[in-house]
Amino acid sequence: PKTDTTLNLSAKTYWPKNTDLVSLEFVLKPVANSDLYAQYTIGLHAWFLHQIRDIDPELSAYMHDGESEKPFSLTGLDGQFIPQSQTLQLQRNKPYRWRINALCKPVTQGVAAWLRQLPNEIILKNTPLTIESVNLAQPPTTYAKLLTQGQAGEGSVSLSFKSPTSFRRKGHHLPLPWPPNVFHSYLRRWNHFSNQPVDQDDFLDWVDTYVIITQHQLSTHKVAVGKKGSVTGFTGAVTYAIDRRGLTEKPFVAMFYALTQLAPYCSTGHKTTFGLGETHLGWHTAQAAPPVPTQQRLLAERMDELTEIFLSTKKRQGGRRAIDTAETWATIVARREQGDSLQEIADDMELAYETTKTYSKLARRAMRELD
Repeated sequence: PKTDTTLNLSAKTYWPKNTDLVSLEFVLKPVANSDLYAQYTIGLHAWFLHQIRDIDPELSAYMHDGESEKPFSLTGLDGQFIPQSQTLQLQRNKPYRWRINALCKPVTQGVAAWLRQLPNEIILKNTPLTIESVNLAQPPTTYAKLLTQGQAGEGSVSLSFKSPTSFRRKGHHLPLPWPPNVFHSYLRRWNHFSNQPVDQDDFLDWVDTYVIITQHQLSTHKVAVGKKGSVTGFTGAVTYAIDRRGLTEKPFVAMFYALTQLAPYCSTGHKTTFGLGETHLGWHTAQAAPPVPTQQRLLAERMDELTEIFLSTKKRQGGRRAIDTAETWATIVARREQGDSLQEIADDMELAYETTKTYSKLARRAMRELD
């Protein structure tokens, strides 16, 4: 059932002060047909944090880098893109939906203050998008209410993953909705923000033993996302059920259902503040993500190819530092090849311009030496 409710932006309050979780859907309209750059979710992420910084610099800093668990998530744009295009092309005056989710009281209160002085448009590089309306995509709620809902839960549960979703596993991406990975993703947020933590090892052992996949319809996509590198993720839908032998563990059963209710707010997996892992309750494969545009897929593949090239020049170094350096160089070179300026790349990667320029020179030199 559709729960969208248009907010009256002149109202004094939008939700109760004790609200922990808010999911907002913005309806945006481009003023002209325009191309979105491949990594536009970096721009949405930066725009939102800059908006919060203007009203509360301390909150913005906390949201950006203050915690191991990010207190918000956001999606990419959902709407009618021009078909059969190598790039993401927006159509003039067509509606595009974009979600922002807040996961704790300080952020829900900060977002409420921000909405009272919401600008009329979002500008992504040179693409202005008019803000037509703001809706409640999910009911404002608390972790205590989710737990109460969880205690009443029963039967199987379906989740739909609208944008590529992935987990980190042993230095690689795992593009599968394996129950321990999915529920670990939600439990981390729950334990960090709810003030009602659950023993992680015991709960995940229970999930691994008793939560089963009864149905799925999935596809995989490689995307360039975040400040650097690419991700292989899945989209589609999956249904989870609890083996009857696991039903005796009532607190874990309640937590299983509570966490599925949390999923649409926190999203699933990693890079959820850059549009990955958008999750909806229910089976919605008809609304699956549009095919990844050629430009995005090629950028991701080129980043992977260059990362391997640069790693081959750093065999003696090894370790995480060599991988980070290789991914950074690969991102800069791949984006330069697509026509992005060094300044744009530096801004998106949050690097100094001179540092980006130096990395670009070092990467080019390494490539010449391999020729």
